[in-house]
Amino acid sequence: MGNSKIYSKIIYSNSPEVELAEWAAGYEEGKVFLVTEENVDRLWLPIFSEFIENQTIKKLVLPSGEHNKKLESVAQIWEFLSKNSADRKSLLINIGGGMLTDLAGFAASTFKRGIDFLNVPTTLLSQVDASVGGKTGINFNGLKNEIGAFKDPVEVIINTEFLKTIDHPNFLSGFAEMIKHGLIKNTDHLDELKAFDLENINYKSLLQIIQNSVNVKEYFVINDPTEKNIRKGLNFGHTIGHAFESLAMEQNRPVLHGYAVAWGMIAELYLSVKNCDFSETDCDDLTQWLLNIYGKFGIGENDFERLFELITHDKKNESGRINFTLLAEPGKMKINQNCNKELIFEALKYYSEL
Repeated sequence: MGNSKIYSKIIYSNSPEVELAEWAAGYEEGKVFLVTEENVDRLWLPIFSEFIENQTIKKLVLPSGEHNKKLESVAQIWEFLSKNSADRKSLLINIGGGMLTDLAGFAASTFKRGIDFLNVPTTLLSQVDASVGGKTGINFNGLKNEIGAFKDPVEVIINTEFLKTIDHPNFLSGFAEMIKHGLIKNTDHLDELKAFDLENINYKSLLQIIQNSVNVKEYFVINDPTEKNIRKGLNFGHTIGHAFESLAMEQNRPVLHGYAVAWGMIAELYLSVKNCDFSETDCDDLTQWLLNIYGKFGIGENDFERLFELITHDKKNESGRINFTLLAEPGKMKINQNCNKELIFEALKYYSEL
């Protein structure tokens, strides 16, 4: 496959600082830079301090939180690189969650028309989702990931130690993307997730499960790097999920991305029953399982119109058609499923009455 280079480069490592030192050694001194976020800087950067000092790496710390995923933050990174004489042969190391790796990846892919960057994702969501697939971007005009570019990191380093300091809701947020990977492609993966003890997390066994999840995503990305066909499968739960996420932000009751995706999956399972003959029993079982983990986002009929409007903004739509990825059965997806407004309202009603 012409694209197999897309990334041979996901490393599962117990000592990320050793991996980083090896990478940095390949660049000229003073041309390796690091961007991270406040929480990570406080909790994890001390581990890397020796590496940072030895390699004379300049560091920029950005505030944490989705609301900082904006143009101003990108400009801050550009200024930091500029001021410190970064050139086209520089390396930017990004250590943080998905917000940080998306944002700093976008800054790197546009600075001097693109410099190398390397991601060390520190949340479950960013390890199984944001770190893979070369999507970089920022939110703009209240729309999520509205501006961005496809650009692959030179390497992604995954280490489950980082996950010991994320709170439970953030852990569950990443877990939702893993559930999605199981639903669209791999029922064995789905089964191991159903069996996983979310109350007493076993980080050793988690590493293999993360690898299985990343392998699903990698399959789609390698076969369709710029989302022309099957990669759209990765959007299952996201068309309605992103609308939930945007509505929550507008109503000043923000929710985590994975929670919105879990609720989006419930509504889109209903659409799968209606459009693709997905089994009603499977739909009920999966809905119950997702509700037990993620609870429910309260919406009323007065929100449907606005949610529909947000759905029409989705980047995956083409020439006025609202395209969903739906399921024919667990592990088997169908892309480009067109659903009309009436059916979407029906799915929202089904969800709101659960």
